[in-house]
Amino acid sequence: MTSRFLYGNDAGPMLFLFPGQGSQHVGMAKELAETYTSARSVMAEADEVLGMSISDICFEGPEALLTDTINAQPALYVSSLAALSALQEELGELPRPLFFAGHSMGEYTALAAAGSIDFADGLRLVRERGRLMKEAGERHPGRMVAVLGLNEEQVSEICAEAAAENGGVAQVANDNCPGQIVISGDEESISATMSRLESAGARRVVPLAVSIAAHCPLMEPAAARLRSRIEATEVNAPISPVIGNTSGRPLDSAAAIRQELNAQLTGSVRWTESMKHAVEGGVQTAVEIGPGSVLTGLIRRIQRKAKRVNVSSPAEVRAFADQVK
Repeated sequence: MTSRFLYGNDAGPMLFLFPGQGSQHVGMAKELAETYTSARSVMAEADEVLGMSISDICFEGPEALLTDTINAQPALYVSSLAALSALQEELGELPRPLFFAGHSMGEYTALAAAGSIDFADGLRLVRERGRLMKEAGERHPGRMVAVLGLNEEQVSEICAEAAAENGGVAQVANDNCPGQIVISGDEESISATMSRLESAGARRVVPLAVSIAAHCPLMEPAAARLRSRIEATEVNAPISPVIGNTSGRPLDSAAAIRQELNAQLTGSVRWTESMKHAVEGGVQTAVEIGPGSVLTGLIRRIQRKAKRVNVSSPAEVRAFADQVK
């Protein structure tokens, strides 16, 4: 397998980050595609691989079509890699970071960026991931709720108590940063958990606008069906370690990456732990490549001293390229 991304020397204490579902917006990657031949090529190849115009959905929407899980995941994947391709076009070759990482679906983007999976293979996987998650959500509806002001241990204990009482599912889905936890599970168990969290002193308990309970056992039907696709996909060791969502540790072998991807849909995204490991490993600059600025916002809460850079527009591509030349 030949990677489309070329890396030069080590870039120093740098981390490349790739956003997950929720960062999408209508118009993403459009200006990149208009400015950079390589970004335009990424979008065109994605259309060909999928047999549909994911580029039109990215560029023009409508928003309801873009935010549909089956489209949002491949749209974010290709938009982020279009930004990385634009950066490579600007520089000739990319700076090699200490680590790569991606939040939830963004982990697939990180693996493609790190040369661990082929661009087209990764795109097919995220499209299928989105389709299976949507189907699982329709068959087993659930809820996701953001919890502010409590730590992960407190939230996890309350979830376990409520789930046991209701004979259902409630667990931490994302430990995003200190004081910001997302929980996931079935309707009844999550409702009971919300009441308990408020009683325990949570500053805010906010239902998210999703009907899919990601990163909990309700996604097991999707995970089981995706597993065969993951096992059939060629996976190579990355050019730099990819920090895994569920382990919070660097993945540097094909076996470890497969294990991570198979665990990811039902396991918790341990983002705080992942970012702390990156910082402890020497990272001083976090570069979020792709739409939005969610991940640089989270790392500001985890390690305030870390420098934060966003790369999602031609102006940001040029600015970052000037910094690393």
